[in-house]
Amino acid sequence: MIKLTNYLSHSYGKPDSWKLSAYESTGGYRGVRKALGMSRDQVIEEMKKAHIRGRGGAGFDCGTKWSFMPKEVKKPHYLVVNADEGEPGTFKDRSIMEMNPHALVEGCIIGAYAIGAHSAYIYVRDELHLSKERLWNAIHEARAKGYLGKTPFGASYEMQVYVHTGAGAYICGEETALLNSLEGRRGEPRLKPPFPAQYGAFGNPSTVNNVETIAIAPTVFEVGGDQFSQLSVLHGINDGGARLFGVSGHVKKPGLYEACVGLTLRDLIYELGGGILGDRKLMAVIPGGSSCPVHLADEVVNSKDPRLEPYNGKPFLDLPLGVDTFRGAGSMLGTCCATVLSDSADPVLALHNVMRFYRHESCGQCTPCREGCGWIERILNKIVEGRGSIAELDQISEIASDITGNTICAFGDGAATPALHFVRKFRPQLEDYVKNGGKSQTGRLTP
Repeated sequence: MIKLTNYLSHSYGKPDSWKLSAYESTGGYRGVRKALGMSRDQVIEEMKKAHIRGRGGAGFDCGTKWSFMPKEVKKPHYLVVNADEGEPGTFKDRSIMEMNPHALVEGCIIGAYAIGAHSAYIYVRDELHLSKERLWNAIHEARAKGYLGKTPFGASYEMQVYVHTGAGAYICGEETALLNSLEGRRGEPRLKPPFPAQYGAFGNPSTVNNVETIAIAPTVFEVGGDQFSQLSVLHGINDGGARLFGVSGHVKKPGLYEACVGLTLRDLIYELGGGILGDRKLMAVIPGGSSCPVHLADEVVNSKDPRLEPYNGKPFLDLPLGVDTFRGAGSMLGTCCATVLSDSADPVLALHNVMRFYRHESCGQCTPCREGCGWIERILNKIVEGRGSIAELDQISEIASDITGNTICAFGDGAATPALHFVRKFRPQLEDYVKNGGKSQTGRLTP
């Protein structure tokens, strides 16, 4: 069921949508006024009612995450917004920063107040120059209006927001690597515990949230947490509200669509995305960034989760897009930006491209990830060039399995996932490359 909304995307495509006047004309900065009139605990409880699952990929409940911060402010607290957005196939956060930056600034004030912070740092990927420019303009406008500073909206709660340019590394999308980079150190993940709520930015309690997670917070306080949660069609599964859904690849209308949580991949691809490019057949889809499992067009749901019993035996394309629905089905929702592959795509070259990326982006701190990603890439190089063997093809799954669960952060698992699933689901195409000297007969229709 598709229920479109426009809480974040109402200004997309409109002239000067990023300016304060345009934002306030649509009701901007009303939610923060309500939030600042509440206690910190009340703000957190309202966010818990909204059941906002983190929009960055991990899917952790935002209100619960805020509640982990110490109640007593003995040391400075910080809110850090993860705007690195380096996941291949994902492009939603930059749209918010470029076309609706004041929603993020307003959300920063709410989030910082809830966790007892007076400063928020928005860590933006280096290449996103327009995003940084629009954010700084929004911050300057808000500060000039008195929405930031000593007494935002007349409240005696000083608040400042800063934009920090990242170093262009994918690993800095991992929250502790981001914190290291924010402090001017090498972007490498930290051992946990301690967690950021205990020891975060500059050694102080910190919360790291995704751009979309923070940007939707003002809407929660404008419409109410319960009301926002009930927008979701996933009743009985705590995954509430509306979110941005992206679709790219071989579809007729690639782009971003804002809708209530719970529409299906079929809805996203065929209704919102306009169907497969060139009216070809769907081969596969990656639901939320390249680190998610790939799913075949004819794949069916087979889950032991009792909540998914009604979907067992039915097409995976008809499973509602939700954090727990996909997790229960052995997949990942990720960033909810799907990449569509038609039957014109070559899955072997797709896997080769993905693994080149992960080998390049590994920070090198953990041996299984550093060596494993490079090893898989070298095997795929040989297979694509016609020099590979079946024995080496068998090694890919073994190497990927040895990476999984054996690294400091989730990068290793994210790199291993496409290797495991592509090899499992496109074994005939990979074997065809091996047997035919790199010249595939079954799936190499396009370069």
